[in-house]
Amino acid sequence: MLDYFSQLVDSYSWSTVKLDLYGLKLFYTDVLKKTWEDIPLIKPKKVSRIPDILSVEQINQLYAATNIVSYKIYFFTVYSMGLRLSEGINLKVGDIDAGSMQVHIRDSKGNKDRLVPLPRNTLLTLRWFWKLHGHPDLIFPNRKRGLKNVHLVETPLDRGGIQSAMKAVITVLAAA
Repeated sequence: MLDYFSQLVDSYSWSTVKLDLYGLKLFYTDVLKKTWEDIPLIKPKKVSRIPDILSVEQINQLYAATNIVSYKIYFFTVYSMGLRLSEGINLKVGDIDAGSMQVHIRDSKGNKDRLVPLPRNTLLTLRWFWKLHGHPDLIFPNRKRGLKNVHLVETPLDRGGIQSAMKAVITVLAAA
């Protein structure tokens, strides 16, 4: 049995191994009414993975290969300020403080707020983009109603649309 759980530790998370172990222990003790001998498992060290970070060259390729303006500006903004996907999608006009060159990120990871530096080029790009669509509240309004009726939209860009656009661009770049 030790060999079985040792193999589990190598291929599954520690929580999965514990669930299997405690389930088996419950079965042995409560159903089969047998005595249970503890298995001396050693918890593996926690592996900390950081996400892939795109290089400047990769971002330039992504930006150049993106044809839809709202996605292009979105990618530029998120990368230049180091935002998560949902943080960029949910940016609002009122979150941008041009005077202090900061952006208020609301309900970030762990439902926390934070302030992020706003690069000058990003501010200029966002101003140009806002003049293009003119939505009273959202920086990245949903594209479903088109540019003329964007003021009627109540939701930001679709998360799936952004992910699909990025995957499509990456596929094109990988094929080149």
